Amino acid sequence: MPNNLNSGSEYTAEQIQILEGLEPVRKRPGMYIGSTDSRGLHECLREIVDNSVDESFAGVCDTVWVSLNKDGSATIRDNGRGIPTGIHKSGVSALELTMTKLHAGGKFGGGAYKVSGGLHGVGASVVNALSSFFRVVVLRDNKAFYQEYHQGKPVKKVGEVNQEQLDKWFPESWNIKVGKNQTGTITNFIPDKTIFGDIILENNKIKNLLRDRAYLVAGLNFHFVDENDGDEASFYFEGGIKSLVGHSNRGKNVLTDVLYVSKDDGNISCEVALQYSDSFNENVKGFVNGIYTTDGGTHVTGFRIALTRSITDYYKRMQNGNGKDDAVFTGDDMKEGLTAIVYIKMPSEALQFESQTKAKLNNPEIQGFVATAVKEGLDTYFEEHPADAKKIVEKVMLAARARLAARAAKEAVLRKGALEGASLPGKLADCQSSDPEISELYIVEGDSAGGSAKQGRDRRHQAILPLGGKILNTERAQLDKIVKFEEIKNLIIALGCGIGDSLNYDKMRYHRIIIMTDADVDGSHITTLLLTFFFRQMPELITRGYLYIALSPLYKIQSGKEVFYALNDEEKDKIIPQLGGKKYTQQRYKGLGELNPTQLWETTMNPETRTLKRVTVEDTEAASNMFEMLMGEEVPPRKKFIQTHAKLANLDI
Repeated sequence: MPNNLNSGSEYTAEQIQILEGLEPVRKRPGMYIGSTDSRGLHECLREIVDNSVDESFAGVCDTVWVSLNKDGSATIRDNGRGIPTGIHKSGVSALELTMTKLHAGGKFGGGAYKVSGGLHGVGASVVNALSSFFRVVVLRDNKAFYQEYHQGKPVKKVGEVNQEQLDKWFPESWNIKVGKNQTGTITNFIPDKTIFGDIILENNKIKNLLRDRAYLVAGLNFHFVDENDGDEASFYFEGGIKSLVGHSNRGKNVLTDVLYVSKDDGNISCEVALQYSDSFNENVKGFVNGIYTTDGGTHVTGFRIALTRSITDYYKRMQNGNGKDDAVFTGDDMKEGLTAIVYIKMPSEALQFESQTKAKLNNPEIQGFVATAVKEGLDTYFEEHPADAKKIVEKVMLAARARLAARAAKEAVLRKGALEGASLPGKLADCQSSDPEISELYIVEGDSAGGSAKQGRDRRHQAILPLGGKILNTERAQLDKIVKFEEIKNLIIALGCGIGDSLNYDKMRYHRIIIMTDADVDGSHITTLLLTFFFRQMPELITRGYLYIALSPLYKIQSGKEVFYALNDEEKDKIIPQLGGKKYTQQRYKGLGELNPTQLWETTMNPETRTLKRVTVEDTEAASNMFEMLMGEEVPPRKKFIQTHAKLANLDI
């Protein structure tokens, strides 16, 4: 190999950078909060809220207040001990040290916290670094102390603040009084727009966060208020995770009461609540010290192992050794209709997470601890409640039979060359590029629009797959029925990643899949059917950021040689006044088929001028419930939803 590769690029000692203080956070925010989109912004608020929850774990806090303010800031208050403000041995106030230094805090085995969600001690300091304004007020020792920061840097030293100033900063209803033995920490921050852009904190996401925390921490009150619209909510639950499972299954036909298992060895405690319904979908959440581990981890793995073993063992006991209908259950058979919460509490210094966002627990010893606890608890419950055990086993048996039948049917289809090894569908106009990073697949409604798209596209990297109308509703369809449906079969072959057991996202032929339908009711229905398919059958395609929806124009406005396109009535009403009284013509499109190839390229397919919406899932449980309600068999919930949201519908489409 030649030794002069990239010889024109120098690499010297002068190019080695040292990032001081919180500079690494601002340089690479995604390493600390996951992303700089809406999810990352709400991660900032969660970090501060969880610091208050940690005070509750320590037994010194029973109330947390969260407020969204008119200046775009958020305020989080608790009645815990208050962050120490004395001078640390490093020569800096403990408050300033906590807020400005990574890996500085009371969660490293110093005795301040036994159980906490914090691992790295970087939560508050990271939020500080990513805020254009950050203020902390500490109520402690019958005094009030504060410090303010800009992008993580102190604006002034830690000092006392009087009652008059506190009254200006905080609402009267909070009743903050100096000298009345009040304690706690109050954090106010404004997210830095140079990091997050114009993204704002959202009521529903915050309330979902607080609701989950209230379920997990018995006796802890949460109060939320949005000063912008007056929205208020309070959360307090004594039923713990049993109530959370019940809340998740509201509106579903459940098979049993909520099953509850717990174990505590003095160092680690485990709580598990689970319930089966007649739905097809699974909702399993893992929590560690109040933190939702979105990617699961060893605690969830231990639960799944024990659940499979317990149900399989009970099934064998039901057969009484006669071997009749001797099914072999898998973990997938356990998933249908399962809702479960796996909650671990353990010393904070022993926690092992994958990253600061705490998405996955890595402690290997937890898997065995949870598996043992759940196996013992379920075995006992099944023996004491045989009727419930039988219902669960029958549910799992039904899923196992459906799985085997679907696999057999799918294999029969595959043997006929429907998917694997099959040539690309004739309807597909593929792109010239074989690099998935730059390749796009447009899924287009109708042959007419598909024809225009094929002519107007950039053949180098844009592929077109027309759909002949509405596809199968895959919400409750088995895999064999899905792969037999012609339009879906063509889509699966075009994507190249397989489906079911053979699904491999790394084989995806396109990293941008764009749904392009008419701006009418039928187009919206087709979009929803496609979203249902991708969410249920290829969910990681969404989490990888591959799925988009193209926004096609509803109006064409022409004045002389000037042509404008409007996506909706609001855009149209903004364009017309800009014409300054000039004569114009207005055309309202009924569908994509009315656009010629050039117009379709200019409005919907040109990367420089088009508008795409990336499909994301902020709350998997909420999204799953929405698909089940909209696309499932139960009519009453769907009817109620339509009646509730009827005023929001645009009837002029």
